[in-house]
Amino acid sequence: MSSWYALVALLPFEWAQTRFMATALLAVLVISPLFGLLSTMVVQSRMSFFSDALGHSAFTGIAIGALCGLAQPMWAAISFALAFSILFTYVRRQTDLTGDTVIGVFSSTAVALGIFIATWNGGSFTKFNTLLIGDILSVRPEEALLLLGILGVILVLWVCAYNTLLLSALHPALASSRGIRVFWQEVVLNCAIAVTVTVSMTWVGLLVINSLLVLPAAAARNLARNVRQYHLLSLLTATVCGIAGLMTSYYIGSSAGASITLCLALFFAASTVGRKSGL
Repeated sequence: MSSWYALVALLPFEWAQTRFMATALLAVLVISPLFGLLSTMVVQSRMSFFSDALGHSAFTGIAIGALCGLAQPMWAAISFALAFSILFTYVRRQTDLTGDTVIGVFSSTAVALGIFIATWNGGSFTKFNTLLIGDILSVRPEEALLLLGILGVILVLWVCAYNTLLLSALHPALASSRGIRVFWQEVVLNCAIAVTVTVSMTWVGLLVINSLLVLPAAAARNLARNVRQYHLLSLLTATVCGIAGLMTSYYIGSSAGASITLCLALFFAASTVGRKSGL
């Protein structure tokens, strides 16, 4: 991390001289490509609210970890979110219910269970309020490095299995007829989303994290003319808006997660207008 701090310190900005902002910038540069890549698959497979349900399950996992007295409740949250995503995939495949119905069932159950555990025996929910808004400036270097490792895994997954993941999401029957194990393809994708959402939830905030998995690809879809452009624009949109949102939050003292989301929303609006006008 010392090399990163030295590199950022060369930038001609006041904030570049502070370590917490240098760490936050690294986190944004890792989170943004992650959400940019996953966003394309989430939008293509019409799973826009799945990340919202995962956020609720991660909150429940943190509540369980805190109840058990774990020093790092985050690991309990990751474990619970992984179990949640696998169970969701199984139920979705074993029933005739639509995806949004299953998401609604799991999301409402997860958030109710989380609140129940958080308020167990007269406990206070207020200690979890920071999860709703998030604080990217509180990122620790080891957490940023953990996300960097996750980004590496996702990049390998995209290079090696993107075509099968996409076919499984768009046409499960055709994918199955070609020998693709659709269930396990969905499990891999959903687990990747689960880990990303859970780790970044405390930085971005539960209230806006779903938008980070929808807006980059939605904006890119307005502008892209082929699949390659679609992925590249989604990644670039997430990265540029992530940096812009972080700088906005620093200079005006707003929530970083909300600032990033608003930057994405503005870009989506601009891309929509540009598409309508034929630019």
